Amino acid sequence: MTTPRGARGAVPRHDDRRRSFPPVAPREAPDGRFAATWWGNAWVDALEDTALDPARLARGKAYAGRGHVDAITVTPGRVVAYVHGSRPRPYRTEIRMRTLGDDGWERFLDQVAARPDHIAALLDKDVPHALEAVTGLLPAPGDLVPDCSCPDDGYPCKHAAALCYQAARLLDEDPFVLFLMRGRGEQELLAELTRRNAALSAAETTAAAPPMPSVPARAVLDAADRTGPALPAPLPPPDRPGRPAVFPPDPHAPDPLALDLLASEAAVRAHAFLTTGQDPVAALTPWQDAVRLAAAHPGSGLTASTRALYRDLAYALDRTPTDLARAVAAWRQGGASGLSVLEEPWDPPAGPFDRARPALIAADFPAFRPWRNRLSTESLQLRLGRDGLWYGYESDAGREDWWPRGAPDLDPVGALTDLLGR
Repeated sequence: MTTPRGARGAVPRHDDRRRSFPPVAPREAPDGRFAATWWGNAWVDALEDTALDPARLARGKAYAGRGHVDAITVTPGRVVAYVHGSRPRPYRTEIRMRTLGDDGWERFLDQVAARPDHIAALLDKDVPHALEAVTGLLPAPGDLVPDCSCPDDGYPCKHAAALCYQAARLLDEDPFVLFLMRGRGEQELLAELTRRNAALSAAETTAAAPPMPSVPARAVLDAADRTGPALPAPLPPPDRPGRPAVFPPDPHAPDPLALDLLASEAAVRAHAFLTTGQDPVAALTPWQDAVRLAAAHPGSGLTASTRALYRDLAYALDRTPTDLARAVAAWRQGGASGLSVLEEPWDPPAGPFDRARPALIAADFPAFRPWRNRLSTESLQLRLGRDGLWYGYESDAGREDWWPRGAPDLDPVGALTDLLGR
């Protein structure tokens, strides 16, 4: 038999565009809501807003609650399962839906890559409301098309309704199931987000250093002639630490991420000693140092190695990866002072804080409410740091999930303008 071209020695690639889930254990719906998350309930609402017979929905919900739905298979645009009814033989039932086009996925990927809090939320199996507003990710009424092998011509029949209710529980557990329904697998999405992060990191790479002056080795080593040319003056220190080499993957080599972190750390500390004579790490707490390490590493925790970095650093200090991602955003906003602003509310003395609200009102921002060192609206917030700078924060409306945004400024209006312009 002839080996297909390119197949010899190849490792089969896992196709994550087809996922199967075992039957979900029977469970009663608490408080009348079958799903536990806002996106799971939005999925249910799309079914219920289209249904023609509430009685069939009620029977379908009861079927799902009693565990009548067998294993569920999800592929792009399709959810399939066998559902047990009143007859001994189960019915083949499916829900079809439209997949997102390339333009919709581009908007989704751009939105996620632009905000580390969205990345952190997805890695923690959470879907920010802002992503739905950008992409139309969840189905609208009429988007779910049920089909079943049973003789009931209801729209939907109780078996299709049961499958839809049970699928909502899958979405509760893993929002990447929703992305698969819309057309993209988890590994495909993470690979594309990693590629975009790599492109952003490459754009930040410093320009190549100018050629260094040199002395011929013969002139230096000629012991018979001590009157050779003088050595050039020491080179000035570089403006910033150099970036480490890219370590090739090798199953027998140490972890490339660990090598990268060690090399980056050595370069940063050596540069600080060279230019200031001070150790920038000596005064930091373990948590501050963990945040500093994560903030110095390029990327946003998307690849397996960087996800492991965020996880290990966070759990070593009894924090979550989301805590670390939020702290990293604060560190990148303002260093140790930015982290202090994130974690330590305080009561500022009279002065800049009291003058901030009149300045905001004069700039047509009248809705800010004060609390300690913070001025807040439903989705925007300014925090006064002990360094006298104003730091911008943003949250989805009504969630109290504040993330650092923009650059700090001595002027609250300037900080807010930078926040709104990003």
